[in-house]
Amino acid sequence: MKFFIDTANLEQIKEAEALGVLDGVTTNPSLMAKEGITGQENIIQHYLDICAIVDGPVSAEVISTDFEGMIREGEVLAALHPNIVVKIPMIHDGIKALRYFSNKGIKTNCTLVFSAGQALLAAKAGATYVSPFVGRLDDVSTDGMELIEQIRLIYDNYMYDTQILAASVRHTMHIIKCAEAGSDVMTGPLSAILGLLKHPLTDIGLEKFLADYKKGNS
Repeated sequence: MKFFIDTANLEQIKEAEALGVLDGVTTNPSLMAKEGITGQENIIQHYLDICAIVDGPVSAEVISTDFEGMIREGEVLAALHPNIVVKIPMIHDGIKALRYFSNKGIKTNCTLVFSAGQALLAAKAGATYVSPFVGRLDDVSTDGMELIEQIRLIYDNYMYDTQILAASVRHTMHIIKCAEAGSDVMTGPLSAILGLLKHPLTDIGLEKFLADYKKGNS
């Protein structure tokens, strides 16, 4: 399973990259705003800054909701860097845009997916990635991991090339469950990735090893 980090914070991206397990980045207008990145020129430059750090897919989201607007924005974004993946919302015109970009050989990430039916449409339209939001489903008392399992089954049944990119991952157990369910990619915060490092028995064992070493060399 590939690890993407879901942020616009350059320092966190650098830290995840330095860890040696980072495969890509996803971001969105909300994450950009959180970092104080506003205005089209600044946003474009920020995408370029991210691409300079990570040698992997970088999802860049359109903000238009009509077909013509999505195509116009998406073509500009795709031209920025070979690693840019155009992020398209799961709406009527979004499906049309996915097909357009697929025919042009432009990589896409269909975002805001909350059902197996939506994921099926995205795959049929040729999306490179589909992003089911597991955390947000959990927020409304729906099992986000069950959706990952449904999509995995459907895609395997019909051998779709679209990759499942589990989004809205909130914590470390989400990552483990995504891996168990067969998600191709997970995207989440740095804290969730770093959480995989932690286990109390590791800390206890290391403390004992160091203590024994000191005894033997004192």
